[in-house]
Amino acid sequence: MRAVVAAGTGGPEVLSLGELPDLEPGPGEVLLEVAATAVNRADLLQRQGFYPPPPGASDVIGLECSGTVAALGEGAEGWTIGDEVCALLAGGGYAERVVVPAGQLMPLPPGIDLVTAAALPEVACTVWSNVFMVAGLRPGEHFLVHGGAGGIGTMAIQLAHALGARVYATAGTPEKLALCAELGADVTINYRDDDFVEVVKRESDGHGADVILDNMAAKYLPRNVETLALEGRLLVIGMQGGTKGELDLGVLLRKRGAVIATSLRSRPVDGKAAICAAVAEHVWPLVGAGLVRPIIHRTMPLAQADDAHALLESGDVVGKIVLTTGH
Repeated sequence: MRAVVAAGTGGPEVLSLGELPDLEPGPGEVLLEVAATAVNRADLLQRQGFYPPPPGASDVIGLECSGTVAALGEGAEGWTIGDEVCALLAGGGYAERVVVPAGQLMPLPPGIDLVTAAALPEVACTVWSNVFMVAGLRPGEHFLVHGGAGGIGTMAIQLAHALGARVYATAGTPEKLALCAELGADVTINYRDDDFVEVVKRESDGHGADVILDNMAAKYLPRNVETLALEGRLLVIGMQGGTKGELDLGVLLRKRGAVIATSLRSRPVDGKAAICAAVAEHVWPLVGAGLVRPIIHRTMPLAQADDAHALLESGDVVGKIVLTTGH
């Protein structure tokens, strides 16, 4: 099968299309003929050598895909050959075929075509598991998401808005802020010009943010904690701003707040299956109703994975980049 392979670690130029041995599904697994995959920031880190796949996972980059069921391993239940699905992966998405635990497959959301569906699994599972399953965001609460115009951010804004939260989003350009507002952000904050702590406190009448979804880690840690409301929950899902920051436990204690760091990729198979089932149950109906939609910046062929990585690193991307296999 054709797959994107890496000639060591480094810049986008280490990626190229090559040939790898074909795959067979093991017990409880499904073999997919991949139609499309999508590019995530974690993919950039893996290419650079900073985010290796979990033990037993494919070395091929790619955390999500869409495709058609081509074969079933022993004991793989719930699917039949020919089903069109999308899937959450531990790796292997940048290829013509991939093997997936059956529980990590999801049906296509209503009204979404096979290629477009590739942009949904990682962002939908990340946002639903963190913001709703872990943090328990409720209608009427104040929700702040950093990087509102990215893949995670655009999904987080739409889901929180659709489920009744008041949404605050940060971004770095007028165009990205306009997109955040279009998707449902009640308050948009240009992080280059404005202090998000002051804006959230002012716009919430001093209440603060009940839930914060953060991709910056160390750089934003003290200010995120300052922004939290009483019993607020800060979820750290990325480390773009560094790994070591200063945490004032006195502030956190006074707010009875929580700082939670999570990773989706390293969770056990049964945990991912539970998340996928919850997404299919709770998120896909919102997609079908038009209340949530995938935001795709550009669709490119799999052979241009190197260009797609360079584009994402440029900072000019809104939403997701999708890579198609031609199948």
